[in-house]
Amino acid sequence: MPISRITIGFQRMQKSNNMTLKEMVPDVINCQLCPRLREHIRSVGINKKSEFRMDDYWSKPVPSFGDPKASLLIVGLAPAAHGANRTGRMFTGDSSGEWLMRAMFETGFANLPNSISINDGLELKNAYVTSVVKCAPPNNKPTYNEIFNCSTHLKKEIELLKETLKVVIALGKIAFDTYCNVTNIDGLKFGHGGIYPTDLERILIVSYHPSRRNTNTGLLTWPMWIEIFKKAKSIIDNSPNF
Repeated sequence: MPISRITIGFQRMQKSNNMTLKEMVPDVINCQLCPRLREHIRSVGINKKSEFRMDDYWSKPVPSFGDPKASLLIVGLAPAAHGANRTGRMFTGDSSGEWLMRAMFETGFANLPNSISINDGLELKNAYVTSVVKCAPPNNKPTYNEIFNCSTHLKKEIELLKETLKVVIALGKIAFDTYCNVTNIDGLKFGHGGIYPTDLERILIVSYHPSRRNTNTGLLTWPMWIEIFKKAKSIIDNSPNF
């Protein structure tokens, strides 16, 4: 990865010191730091799944969304190729989104139990959804440099939420590792159900990602999954100054 791209990433982060979360959206959508990912998401939008052949794919980096004063932050891996890369909103239009929004609805963090399209009326309550990488990567496997580039966006989001953020749920090991890296947390071990107090006055909760590979094989069951969100809700409701 050329040093110039890395430098550009940090320059963008430094220039956005006074940005709001809403003002970050154009920077994310217009990001050009990872040519491999930009080419891949463009290609996916051309070579559509047959069931979505009539859809106009978003095929751009997918911005985060939710309550700008959220107490809960959900960190996923990346947009799904035929999910968020199609709809333009994270965890929308795929099976992982179905699991996430149902759990958030049942625990009071969302007004709807599903996420079908960007215009379906979904609103998050006291929660914000982001991802490690904003573009759908080939085979759901971003490279180290792609994660590094995109971490500038994640860092800024965490910074902008620092006054209200109480709980972070990391979905999968890459999300867990990246969150720890960008917040300078060492020594934690990935494991579903792990709950870690941090020196940032917030709690980190660890979960398997609700991908079909995990849910169809039983590695992640619904009782295991909903318990993660019940724990987050309990921590927030019992947190001082909430």
